[in-house]
Order: sequence, then C-alpha cells, then structure tokens
Amino acid sequence: MKTNSNTINEILQNVPLDRVEPFNKLHNIILKNLPKGFEAAISYGGLGYVVPHSIYPAGYHCKPSEPLPFAGLASQKNSINLYHMGIYSDSNLMDWFVSEYPKYTKQKLDMGKSCIRFKKLNDIPYELIGILMKKMSVKDWITIYETKLKK
Repeated sequence: MKTNSNTINEILQNVPLDRVEPFNKLHNIILKNLPKGFEAAISYGGLGYVVPHSIYPAGYHCKPSEPLPFAGLASQKNSINLYHMGIYSDSNLMDWFVSEYPKYTKQKLDMGKSCIRFKKLNDIPYELIGILMKKMSVKDWITIYETKLKK
C-alpha cells in the first residue's frame, strides 16, 4: 500500500483504528525478529524492511535509489498484508511456511507469490511470523536476490 506518509511513525499513525493493534503488533514482531542488517524504512511509499544502501549500495535493480526490499507490511482494503520476498524467492522457505502455518492458526492460508493476507485479525499467527523473519539473513537474501537477478 503506497501512502502519503514520509516516516514510519506517520504510517503507524494512519492505520485504520480497527487495525491499529494487530498492525502494530505485527510491526513489532517483525522488528524484534529481523536479523542484523535489515532495517525498517519507507520502501516504495510504504512500510518496508530493507537492506540499506550502507550494506548493499547498488540498491534495488528496478530503482537503485531505493534500498533492497526484503519485506513489507500494509493495511489494504480487506486485510493486513505481509509481503516477504524470501518466501517468493526460496521454495524451501515457502514449503516450510506452508507446512507450519496450520500449526499456528485455524485460518486457511491466504497467500499470493510474496503476499500473506490476514483477513481475520484476531487469528494472526504472530509467533510464526517472528520465526519466519529469523529464517533469512541479510547475506542469504543478497545471495538469493543476486542469483535470481542474473537469470
């Protein structure tokens, strides 16, 4: 979700009232479990978790002025969405996540390529999201990104 916000705090302050608690809880779980080197940032106008230019100076190949995206969090019309590029790029991570998901929630997994949609806000698998965020280091992500980019 692209916003008119210029800071992370502005994004967090503009989340719809009925989503403030789960959105902030997801954001905090992500921050708590992000491996060293990733950081929260404005990414493509939304809340992102990125590899900063200080670690990966080339930035994102589509727009080098942007840091390399890894994950994102957005409040959309019908759901809170977590975008995780590691799941999209690493089939082993995807397989792990799909097999673990039912162990943490009764809700059916609603997922696109990198997008995990949470429509039932009272049944978000926060613990699983924390574990997911720890599964890929900055070095791992850069290696996968560069490997996929060269194909």
